[in-house]
Amino acid sequence: MKEKPDLSFWKLWNISFGFFGVQIAYALQSANISRIFATLGADPHSLSYFWILPPLAGIIVQPLVGAASDHTWTRFGRRIPYLFIGSLIAVLVMCLLPNAGSFGMSVGTAMIFGLFALMFLDTSINMAMQPFKMMVGDMVNEKQKGLAYSIQSFLCNAGSLVGYLFPFFFAWIGIRNTAPQGVIPDSVIYSFYIGAVILILCVIYTSVKVKEMPPKEYAEYHGISEEQEKEKTNMLKLLVKAPKTFWTVGLVQFFCWFAFMFMWTYTNGSIAANVFGAPTTETVVDGISKVVLDTTSLQYQEAANWVGVLFAVQAIGSVLWAICIPLFKNRRLVYSLSLVLGGIGFISTYFVHNQYVLFLSFILIGCAWAAMLALPFTILTNSLSGSHMGTYLGLFNGTICIPQIVAAALGGSILSLFTPEGCLPPEINMLVLAGVMLLVGAVCVYIIKEGRSE
Repeated sequence: MKEKPDLSFWKLWNISFGFFGVQIAYALQSANISRIFATLGADPHSLSYFWILPPLAGIIVQPLVGAASDHTWTRFGRRIPYLFIGSLIAVLVMCLLPNAGSFGMSVGTAMIFGLFALMFLDTSINMAMQPFKMMVGDMVNEKQKGLAYSIQSFLCNAGSLVGYLFPFFFAWIGIRNTAPQGVIPDSVIYSFYIGAVILILCVIYTSVKVKEMPPKEYAEYHGISEEQEKEKTNMLKLLVKAPKTFWTVGLVQFFCWFAFMFMWTYTNGSIAANVFGAPTTETVVDGISKVVLDTTSLQYQEAANWVGVLFAVQAIGSVLWAICIPLFKNRRLVYSLSLVLGGIGFISTYFVHNQYVLFLSFILIGCAWAAMLALPFTILTNSLSGSHMGTYLGLFNGTICIPQIVAAALGGSILSLFTPEGCLPPEINMLVLAGVMLLVGAVCVYIIKEGRSE
């Protein structure tokens, strides 16, 4: 098997540059979806359920995309066609989703429309993300993979920074930040439009600049025989044969992504109630009177914009920590340390009532996010041969999707346990629980054994 050559910094950069645009889209989704559904009229106890379909679709689509791309070769490459298709779908949905309340539909219909739009958006974004991880596995040698995934993490977090700040920025320059009940503010709608434009431009850049290995060259560098190349993919058999690293890293992933699903779902309500003092209102759900936050209030919408700022601070913390991660020789140590810092960040939000002091909490959360983006794929791809790289990375996406599905399914019930009858749901408790999950994940890191075991 030929050893893959070292690549220049700029070649490594070009492989991942499109991630910048994809992550803007993902940031807009993660920071604004709960805000969108709450504005449409969703009950806080139901918010998590809107997040079930996206990872459920992802757990099906991602392995299929990975397996298909392993056996694909076009004039445009092996992975890039899937990147382009996923991005085009994402762009279309980004133009439709924030208008869910503006098409004259009933509240129920608008939420169903928004739910399916979210499913397509999340699936297409993940379809666009996956090829970047695969191309690093395809084209970068083991010595440079740490640097390559760190560049990817940097671009990812830089994109997050832009996406998170868009609504705050547009409101700051005077675009309307409030709207009638059931209608999404213009500051959010414009953010999705601009994000869609940047996404497609970044993907075009990567598609033009990156030349993937042709099949023969790919086989030489990955030690793939002609028989292996023609071999049909059996995902169940591959799972059975998966290296132990696949499962141990997957266990850590479970606790990490469970925690961040709670962050995306409950931060808006937590900050609006705990920091901005948003007013409450009574609503009737299934014949039962419930106390909820007034989503039409200025305080709620200002809090929602501030959540974007906090997520941007998280991204800054993540960028800075991503620079530090390669300096640690012991990957397990820095992985565990990162999750501990993130856990402390989440738990600290319970005690903070000042919007600026929250910066420290979210910088710490950013440390965990940086590790989650860079280290699992570095550790996993170093344990894999190249014959089914795409399929394994697609299957590994299940370790991201399954914890999100579980968190989304349980979130409403857990929040109900914390909610006294007739009181506002204490969504801040869900962030504390997220912190506990990261601490458990930090302990599980030490089960991981690095290196190829196939």
